[in-house]
Amino acid sequence: MADTRGLTCGEATMRLLAEYGVDTVFGIPGVHTLEFCRGLADSSIRHVQARNEQGAGFMADGYARSSGKIGVALVISGPGVTNALTPLGQSWADSVPVLLLSSETASHTHGLGLGALHEIPDQIAVTEPLTALSARATSAGEVPGLLERAFESFSNGRPRPVHISIPIDVLGETVHQDWFATKIDAAKTVNNDEITAARTLLSRAKRPMIMVGGGATDALDEIRQLSDQLSAPVLCSTAGKGIVVDDAALSLNASTVRAEAREYLSTADVVLAVGTELAETDSFVDELDLPGALIRVDIDSRKLDDQYPAEVSILGDAHTVMTALMAGERFESAQPRGDVERQVAQIRSQIRENLTESESQHAVLLGVLRTLLPDDAYVAGDICQLVYTGAFEFAARQPRTWSYPAGYCTLGCGLPNAIGAKLADPRRSVICLSGDGGFMFTPGELIVAAEEQLPIPIVIWDNGGLKQIQDDMDARNIRRVGVEGRNPDFVALAKSMHCDGVVVQDREHFAVEVAAAFRKDRPTLLVVCEGDSWLEA
Repeated sequence: MADTRGLTCGEATMRLLAEYGVDTVFGIPGVHTLEFCRGLADSSIRHVQARNEQGAGFMADGYARSSGKIGVALVISGPGVTNALTPLGQSWADSVPVLLLSSETASHTHGLGLGALHEIPDQIAVTEPLTALSARATSAGEVPGLLERAFESFSNGRPRPVHISIPIDVLGETVHQDWFATKIDAAKTVNNDEITAARTLLSRAKRPMIMVGGGATDALDEIRQLSDQLSAPVLCSTAGKGIVVDDAALSLNASTVRAEAREYLSTADVVLAVGTELAETDSFVDELDLPGALIRVDIDSRKLDDQYPAEVSILGDAHTVMTALMAGERFESAQPRGDVERQVAQIRSQIRENLTESESQHAVLLGVLRTLLPDDAYVAGDICQLVYTGAFEFAARQPRTWSYPAGYCTLGCGLPNAIGAKLADPRRSVICLSGDGGFMFTPGELIVAAEEQLPIPIVIWDNGGLKQIQDDMDARNIRRVGVEGRNPDFVALAKSMHCDGVVVQDREHFAVEVAAAFRKDRPTLLVVCEGDSWLEA
């Protein structure tokens, strides 16, 4: 129970969030959030000051993405909400549980176009397409119910973001009774007939394969056991990296972006897809060739009959479903294990042989990085070619250790995501990988990492601009337009923000500087220039 009698609604909301286990919020105070701030002053919740609400949203996303806990961004009405829309879209696309808590103009102004400060004609309508719930509290008494709905949404069904908006007059209302956090029990049901049908298909399979996404994270043990029993190769989405160790003998990593892996996938007679959308952004082809029988396991009923209709569809959370699936007799493999491992090794070899010159350089850096990082280190990837290659080349060995938000694919997410991840677990090693173009979307958040004394190495892959779009323009014989802007002096920029910065000279220098960066009380920018001789394979 939160002791909230006599408090303002803003104060009481902060106390109730603490009751729900929230310990950190990210945001920028404003004139319309002062009552929230009054509550933060006497709360156990830590407030982290971002430099843009976009950064606050990405920090909340990184906090949730890396930890599985709820990330919270606290923003002002109007521009605070619209600035946070881009990270909200990222959280929506990747099913990340983020709560966007905002103020709103006074209730009497809504829909009248009076020119009120921070006015949006319908603020709830702005966030509704990118949230599982977008709601406005019309009185203080409605807030506990809205928060209950938010946390229930995070626990049951697909964990997409929620926006709760509280008008400034409601924030100032006095609360006359105590508020309670509701205990949320996740639904744990499964259809036994569907389990039996799936077991039958898998038992008869001659060439089974498994595909996993971020929704399969909590079924890690069961998926590894099934792969082992069936000698079934595993392909993952970028969000599913590490559920099966990426460099294990039966893992093809997140290589559905590669034609070599997709061709191999098309030879499967049964494919089990667990917690994955099978989305375009997992493969970047319009449609995968899946001629075999498809079994789909998903918590979102809408995914069970989309463009990939399944022979067996099982609605439920991955852990419950996979536990039931593995509860029967042990599966037997129809293929000699050694034969399957050789096939997987051959696909990996073909991929490496077919890397472009840039991808080969990425692979060198990623290989060195793998030797430097503990298995539980969190890699916060921005949207850049280095991270594209890392999806299938970097070996994640645990889930929630690799972030490449390919679903929304917005530049600028890497650094604030890394900040959120580090604050979620300060003991964990966190590193950011960014392109030079993407880094310039949110450079102001660098000073937040310095203020918080976060020892985050930030690798900037400098390839002279927006290289992916340069390559796309070149391939289509389009004269380059707007993709070759100048970069700042990254080292000087880092130092101006109370951070360290170096231009990497060679492989040994890179290894030394990464190791040193983890021991500091501030971030370090490590600028790696594409084409340097040390990146040759």
